[in-house]
Amino acid sequence: MPSDQQISAQQSTAIALGIDAGGTQTRWALASKDEQILASGTAAGLTALQTDTHEGIQALEQVFAGLAAATSSHGQVGSIRAGITGFGGDARTLPDMLADCFGLHQAHVSVSNDIEIAYLDIFKPGTGYLIYAGTGSIAAYIDGNCEFHRAGGRGYLLDDAGGGFWIAREAMRQLWRAEDEHPDHWKESEMAKRLFKLIGGNDWNISRDFIYHRSRGDIGKLALAVAASANSDPLAMAILKNAGKELARLGTAMCTRFGNKPIALAGRVQELHPAIVESLRLHLPPEISLRQSTCEAHFSAARLAARQLKKQS
Repeated sequence: MPSDQQISAQQSTAIALGIDAGGTQTRWALASKDEQILASGTAAGLTALQTDTHEGIQALEQVFAGLAAATSSHGQVGSIRAGITGFGGDARTLPDMLADCFGLHQAHVSVSNDIEIAYLDIFKPGTGYLIYAGTGSIAAYIDGNCEFHRAGGRGYLLDDAGGGFWIAREAMRQLWRAEDEHPDHWKESEMAKRLFKLIGGNDWNISRDFIYHRSRGDIGKLALAVAASANSDPLAMAILKNAGKELARLGTAMCTRFGNKPIALAGRVQELHPAIVESLRLHLPPEISLRQSTCEAHFSAARLAARQLKKQS
């Protein structure tokens, strides 16, 4: 850990790092003190849940070490703001790991759930609801007092309905149910053929190994096969429409609790197929406005880190 004198000397040229980490991909950006974006990139996906196991912590350390190496050529990182999926604010592990990896005091590292960063990238507190659907799904609202509220986002074991993992799991579940009733039915299903091609074969053992041994992000990528087959496979289309319906439920829950406000949809699920957004609109109350947003949460996180950097000077 550097001394206070070293940190003071570094702050005149220090830069700020923003991190937006999800189960499929981690995005990062660097900003100057005046909040100008200097560089950006990607790294492997990660979640706060990985801190529960020794193997998970090793994987996190590897990703953070890679980030440190990737950013070092641009300058000395003096402040970090990270949004990490699955983070509940109840552990110091992730902030401590980042501080150690970048040689910072813990006070210069701020970690929150990734959805909070995404919300602030789109709305000012109290002005709307964000539905974010990537590998998982959640709706968020930060009220006028800057208190965070959520609907969904309970993780893939409980829910995350409408997210990429959920779409993939529904597709695989339906596929193997059809095989139970009519063996080799997959040969007549465009969705099944695409899924089996991605996972490496049509044998159950291959599916089992993929579903139970691969990462949540890897499984979520199977949603691409569902979307690619939707125009020719009614079952794939039905799954995507149900995903939109599930995402609408999140927005409706927020409106029920806090009143009608505009809703923004962000995350990569909206890019899979137009049917998802169409279904979402259909299942929202007609008086609620909906817009799609290309959320650049890593840029927002970098700008927030830059503001913290100014305070440290």
